[in-house]
Amino acid sequence: MLGADKGVVEEWLSEFKTLPETSMSSYASSLKGKRTLVSELYTVISESRSELLEPVCHQLFEFYRSGEFELKKFVLQFLPELMWSYLSVISTRDMHSSGCIEALLLGIYNLEIVDKDGCSKVQSFTVPSLSKPSVYHEPSSFGSMALTEGALSRHGLTRVVHSGPHCQRETFTAQNRFEVLTFLLHCYNAALVYMPGPSLQSLCHMCSRLCVSGYPRKLLKKYENVSSRIPVSPEFMVHLLTAVYYAIYNGEWDVACKALDDVLYRAQLEMFPEPLLVGNAIKNTLPSCALKSSKDAPRCIQVEITPTSSRISRNAVTSLSIRGHRWKRNDSNVTNLSEDKHDNGERSKIQTENDSQHYQGVQEPASDPKTDGKEIKRQKSLRKKMEDGIHSSSRV
Repeated sequence: MLGADKGVVEEWLSEFKTLPETSMSSYASSLKGKRTLVSELYTVISESRSELLEPVCHQLFEFYRSGEFELKKFVLQFLPELMWSYLSVISTRDMHSSGCIEALLLGIYNLEIVDKDGCSKVQSFTVPSLSKPSVYHEPSSFGSMALTEGALSRHGLTRVVHSGPHCQRETFTAQNRFEVLTFLLHCYNAALVYMPGPSLQSLCHMCSRLCVSGYPRKLLKKYENVSSRIPVSPEFMVHLLTAVYYAIYNGEWDVACKALDDVLYRAQLEMFPEPLLVGNAIKNTLPSCALKSSKDAPRCIQVEITPTSSRISRNAVTSLSIRGHRWKRNDSNVTNLSEDKHDNGERSKIQTENDSQHYQGVQEPASDPKTDGKEIKRQKSLRKKMEDGIHSSSRV
């Protein structure tokens, strides 16, 4: 490192030690704009032989242990680079230079598996059902679904998946290494919306280097750090794909698509079904051309939502509305006939009789011995008035 670059990191190390407790929040917020410091911290982490690596890891752990949300986000953005530095050092069996990074990763893991009271966390996740609508799909888009006895028995049931409790770890072993790293990557994905562009780029580069190291594709990539094969677990690769999928739609199209291809390449060689399923699903849903999303735009995955129709129609059909509609139709027929100068009288007479019969059929009430005579007289009188008015208008 150059002297000026080294001075930026040393100044950052010294200012936090003299920082009062009351200024913690303002200091955490000010770290967002220090791009030079973030760039140099990436450089320190990538150099396993750097003399500043140990104090940097120690201060990052102090940031995370403080409980300040902004400081935790600041530490999480370096998590992909820390993982890659640790795995690359492990592959070369240089255990001495990886001690501080290993301690930092284990420290973050042990802090995240317990709550504020020191009890083990148990996280619950509800698996959505395709029979219920969400912001991602509508059941009607899948066509007609047969209502079998088995489908009806499963309708309305929710599947809940539990994660935890997790055991505390004091050191990394071959058995628990990717269990810890997978949980840390899950914590990173939980705060994925807060991660800046350099962090997403670091994750995609780590993903590509990890998946092609020790395989023929590495010769095309021309990576220099690692030449031996690094073992990975399918669960770890699925969590990598989650972050890669987010990076594709948030300004990192090129590096994220390359990382996706490298994950599928490694999953095919390892014959891992879970990464193959998730990776091919992501690849088949990608647009044909590159997305021109801005890196400063709101970070999200855009989803098109089909507009749904209202359950209750605003123009509800009732008996009253039907009666009013037919009254209007009879009135309009009378008006049209009076204004039509080209129709002859015979045609007007036939149409009037049909309308009168239609009106009589619609308005005919239930039979009542007491009122039948009065109702018949009223209808005849009304029909006669309508006929007289139409005939007079036709003669005119």
